[in-house]
Amino acid sequence: MRFGIIMIIIIGVLFALFVVISPEASAEAVADEAADSVQNTTDMLWVAVAIALVFLMSPGIALFYGGMLRKQSMTSTMAQCGLGTAVVFFIWTAIGYSLAFSGDILGFIGGLGGMMASGVPFDSSTLGLTIPDMEFLIFQGMFAAVSACIIVGASAERVRFPALMVFLALWSVLVYAPMAHMVWGGGILSTEGGLITTLDYAGGTVVHICSGITGIAIALAVGRRGKRIIKDRPHNIPMMFLGAFLIWVGWIGFNGGSGLAVSGEMVNVIMNTLISSVAAMVMWAVIQAVKVGRVGVTGICAGLISGLVAITPGCAFVDTPAAIVIGMAGAVVCYFGASMIKKRSNVDDALDVFGLHGIGGIWGAVATGIFAVPLLTDTPGLIYGGASLFAGQLAAVGFTLVYCFAISFAIMKALSYFMRIRLTEEEEMIGADIIEHGESAYN
Repeated sequence: MRFGIIMIIIIGVLFALFVVISPEASAEAVADEAADSVQNTTDMLWVAVAIALVFLMSPGIALFYGGMLRKQSMTSTMAQCGLGTAVVFFIWTAIGYSLAFSGDILGFIGGLGGMMASGVPFDSSTLGLTIPDMEFLIFQGMFAAVSACIIVGASAERVRFPALMVFLALWSVLVYAPMAHMVWGGGILSTEGGLITTLDYAGGTVVHICSGITGIAIALAVGRRGKRIIKDRPHNIPMMFLGAFLIWVGWIGFNGGSGLAVSGEMVNVIMNTLISSVAAMVMWAVIQAVKVGRVGVTGICAGLISGLVAITPGCAFVDTPAAIVIGMAGAVVCYFGASMIKKRSNVDDALDVFGLHGIGGIWGAVATGIFAVPLLTDTPGLIYGGASLFAGQLAAVGFTLVYCFAISFAIMKALSYFMRIRLTEEEEMIGADIIEHGESAYN
């Protein structure tokens, strides 16, 4: 009941704001019409394909996460990723895109000129792009939705469904949209016009570090799962494997589409994405063989994800040899980082969200500051004399960790005063599939 009331209030506030600013936004859109850039149908087609590929990552994450949990949590994981995608994309269209890419307030946030997609053209661009602004909105909305799905894995099996949906709605406005603006919308962490020199091509800070540390914030805010819950034992490895490879396919659009154009850069990005991921898989398998004495499918999937995350921020700025190094090193830091979190901390990061996305994203950001090639960017990495980029990447990582953790933790703690945010130990034992959704994934 409270979930419904809160969501109605959020929608009502958004609608009221839209009514107030709509005429002004429409006028601005008409005024900007003369500044439209030339549209390229080939670029538009590729970005449409990339949108579909990134969208595919949401069900991929649901299957990947669900397969790694108990069978009592499969339906709930699908529900969280499914409705989470819907909630976040709705909020993104309503206000998130505007806050990220419409105007600028002190370098931290945008304005309200694009609320409810008002004045966002579907057949032209006011942003100097070769694709329409509306297509750009959709593409960026898929990133927001995928980021929300990533978070789900850290707090699995104990956060109540209504609480998580309200959290994601607030998080997308207070955390994700400001981060997108600061990095990609001309804010303080942007490559051009930022206070520091940074590079983030496809979401190392905005998506992966932010999602990873948000997962830690939620896990700390709600506490660990009950001691009787079976942990670290996948119930459906084929489902997990299928989900991981759907994510892999989707990542081609995730990274490859971020240039918003068909070009040689796109080819380099896709190549780096693939070679980094396969290098990480091989390295993870070697580490597992040495440490454990065998190679498991779970390890192969984890290695795959670590390589994809590591290359994401710098995939357009490094060459193939560097991508191989980044992927292999990513597997090493994620393997031992995730193991250390499990053994030496009291944080119940259920599916190693920070271990893979957080640590992998941190390494990817730092690696970009090391390996960025002068031929591919005006801000080269440390080995090419670009000390300013390396320092900027470190600063961006630190800022992202602090900002995303602090706001996310505060949101979850605040929600706990208005609604019950976690399952009881008895409910955890039965499983959220039955308790919250009344549907078992298996007969």
